[in-house]
Amino acid sequence: MYLLMSVFILLAAFTCASQAASLSFDEALATALREAPALQADAARVDVARQGVIPAGELPDPTLVLGLDNVPIEGADAYRLNNDFMTMQRIGLMQTFPNRAKRDARVVVASSQMALAEAKTRVTRLTLLRETALAWIVRYSVERQLAQMEVLQKENRLFEQAVRAQLVAGGAVAAIVAPRQEAAFLAERLDELASRRLQAIAVLRRWMGAQADAPLSGAPPNWAIASEALDVGLHRHPELLAFNPAVQIAEAQMAEAIASKKSDWALELAYQKRGEEFGDMVSVQVSMDLPLFTGSRQDRQIAAKRAELVSLDAERESLLREHTQELEANLAEYARLNKAVARQQEVLLPLVNEKVQLTMADWRSAKGALTEVVKARQENIELTLRTIALEGERQQIAARLHYTDSNTLGEQR
Repeated sequence: MYLLMSVFILLAAFTCASQAASLSFDEALATALREAPALQADAARVDVARQGVIPAGELPDPTLVLGLDNVPIEGADAYRLNNDFMTMQRIGLMQTFPNRAKRDARVVVASSQMALAEAKTRVTRLTLLRETALAWIVRYSVERQLAQMEVLQKENRLFEQAVRAQLVAGGAVAAIVAPRQEAAFLAERLDELASRRLQAIAVLRRWMGAQADAPLSGAPPNWAIASEALDVGLHRHPELLAFNPAVQIAEAQMAEAIASKKSDWALELAYQKRGEEFGDMVSVQVSMDLPLFTGSRQDRQIAAKRAELVSLDAERESLLREHTQELEANLAEYARLNKAVARQQEVLLPLVNEKVQLTMADWRSAKGALTEVVKARQENIELTLRTIALEGERQQIAARLHYTDSNTLGEQR
């Protein structure tokens, strides 16, 4: 009775929910891409980097210069202004001109930082698609098992009717307990599946928000998994491609450090006002920095960037090996699950169904024990749910493989 009520409540919830907007696999991905805060944050970071590209190549802002020249500090005229033709009030502008190579390097750094921000956005997008797909598939698999519980519950009622009929024919009174035990076993599995469904919805809600509560519709896509294409496409994984702009940034920063060995220069124009009895003056001044200590300054910056390039190359190789190992493991697991699902559907399920029928026939003819019937039926229940779970695991591995290649970023599915 408890199992019947639980299944009825779940089915009623599904029926009511189905009248609302449903959530297909594609709709889940589209919603996740539209609602994800992580993508919104990445878009803002791309805009920040984009805004910095143009200023990177510009000259520094000019400097306003105000001052007093030739102010006496001794004698009767100490600290007095406009009392001597040598005392002048000065106002001017100074413009610094970094060398061209340094400015070009800064432009490359800014452009590469924007490219890196865009690359990280692609990583976020791919991760979002993969995790949303996995969460949707997990919920889909659990709800398929829940739907199967209705079939199993009907079989349990028929089993109870058969036991009662056997009692009328003179069977053992204790046999009536067996269907109730099976019903309790089914109720326990139902509770477990209901909990797993809520957990799956919670995970899905993380990636797409409140719309994760909508009832599912349709089925996950049946991706074609080609190991050769995946192996070739592995090098296009966004996490690996993100190293390209990172390397460009380090190379440009090294170029800027090398350019720092060349002098920058500055030009200053000033207007100088003297006493009323004297004429005003103008002055022009050129200044240059002197990179005299490159061994302890610029050379160390260059060496640091070279070491950073070595580090980036090693990190990329390490990540490539990690993704290669993950790809090979997933391909092996996908092949195993393909065989496992086929074996369940073509061999094990037919055999266990036959076993249930044979043990039931033996029990009805008083040749077998009811305990064997119960054991066979529980084995059938476990195997049926296990088959659906294996299909879900296979679909999850297929999703992981599908979202290995950056080409999938151009697809909703």
